[in-house]
Amino acid sequence: MTLASQQEMKRPDTIQPAARLSRGQWIIIFLLVISVIINYADRIDLSLAMPLIQHSFTLTPLQEGRLLSAFFWSYALLQLFGVAGWISDRFPVGWVMVGGYLLWSGATLAVGVVSSFSMLFALRLLLGAGESVAYPCYSRVFVELPQQHRGRANALVDIGTKLGPAVGAFVGGLLLVHFGWRILFIVLGAGGLLWLAPWLQNMPHTERHVAAEGSAPSPAFSELLRTKSAWGTFIGHFCGNYFFYFLIAWLPNYLVHEENLSIRSMSRVTSAVFLLIATSTLVTGWVSDRLIAKGSSTTRVRRSVVVGGLAVASCLLLLMFVHGNMAISNALLAVACVGYGAYASNHWATSQTLAGPAMAGRWTSLQNGCSNLSGIVAPWVAGWIVQVNGSSRLAFVIAGAVALAGAGLFALLVRRVEPVLWSTAGVAQYIAEER
Repeated sequence: MTLASQQEMKRPDTIQPAARLSRGQWIIIFLLVISVIINYADRIDLSLAMPLIQHSFTLTPLQEGRLLSAFFWSYALLQLFGVAGWISDRFPVGWVMVGGYLLWSGATLAVGVVSSFSMLFALRLLLGAGESVAYPCYSRVFVELPQQHRGRANALVDIGTKLGPAVGAFVGGLLLVHFGWRILFIVLGAGGLLWLAPWLQNMPHTERHVAAEGSAPSPAFSELLRTKSAWGTFIGHFCGNYFFYFLIAWLPNYLVHEENLSIRSMSRVTSAVFLLIATSTLVTGWVSDRLIAKGSSTTRVRRSVVVGGLAVASCLLLLMFVHGNMAISNALLAVACVGYGAYASNHWATSQTLAGPAMAGRWTSLQNGCSNLSGIVAPWVAGWIVQVNGSSRLAFVIAGAVALAGAGLFALLVRRVEPVLWSTAGVAQYIAEER
C-alpha cells in the first residue's frame, strides 16, 4: 500500500470557517460557468440536429450512435492518457483555456459548412480535443479555493453543464425550425467566441502550483494510480456520466422518433429536463457547502450526496415495469434527473479535496478521461438497441443500472474525503490550510 493510500484515513475532516471569496474570484468563477454553458451547448447541438442531419446523410441508427460518440474519442483519450492534465499543470491555466476554447469554437463553426460524413466526424474529434482541457483547468482554479466554497463553485460549473444543453436545446430548436441545421452550428461557433474578450481581461495569471511552492517535484503519476479513492472517483464518474451523456445523445432522437414530438416541442422538453437537473445541482451544492461551513464532516456530506444522488438516479430501472404509461415514465425521468443533479453538485469537490494542488490537474484529467469513455459507450449502445429492438426503452433501463452500480462502487472505494498525503515535499502547507 502506498503512503498516499495509508494516510487517506488519518486526518480529521472538519474545517475552520474561511473568508468570503473576492470579487476577482467571483468574476473568474462566473466566466468559467459561462464557458461550460457554451461547452455543453456545443456538445448537444449535434444531437438536436441529428433528425435533420440523418436525412441529409442517410444515416442508420448505428451510424448515428457512432457519430454522436466521435467527440468523446478525442475528449476522453486526451485526458485518459494525461495529455490534457499535463498541459493544465505545466502551463498557465488562463492561456490553456484560451487555446482550447479557440479550437472547440472553431470546430463548431466549421460543422456548418461540411459536405461529407467524414468531415463532420473529423470536426467532432477536433471539438473533443479543444474541450479536453476545460475540466483540468477548472480544477486547477477551484483547488485554490477554501473547502467551504468548493461545493458551490463546482455546483455552479456543473449547473453550466445542464444549462448548456437546456439553453442549447431552446435556442437550437428555434434556429433549426427557422434556418436549418447549418446555421445552428455557425451561430453557436461564432457567438461563443465573444467569451474570449472578458476572459483575457480577468483570467488568473498564475504558474503551476508546484512551481510557486518551491523546488519540490510533483508527485509521481504512478502514485495516483495506486490510490484506491482515485479509482472510486474514476469509476463513479463514469457511471454518472453514462446517465448524463445518454440523455444528451439520445433524448432528442427518442422524443422525435418514438414520442412523435415536433422539433419545437422536442427542444422545449429537452430544455426542461436539463433545467431540472441544474436546479437540483444548485440547491444541493448550496446546502452541502452550508452544512460543511457549520461544522459537518466533509466526508459525510460529500459521500452522502454523491452516493445518494446516483442511487436516486437509478430509478430509471423501474421503466422496465412501466409499459405505455407516459405520465409514470416522465415522473421516473424527473426523479432520476433530480438525483443526478444532486450527485453532480459534489463529485468534483470530492476529487479536488482528495487531489490537492499538486495533483489536481492530472487527477481531474484521468478522472474525466475515464468518465467520458461513457460518452463513447452510451450512444453506441443506445443506437445498437434501437436498431435491433426498434425502441430505446431498454437503453433507459441500462442507464439506470449503471447509475446504481456507480453509487455502490463510490461508496466502497471512497471512504474518506480528505487530502491525500502524497509522498513528495511541498504538500504539507496545503494540508495545514485545509485543516
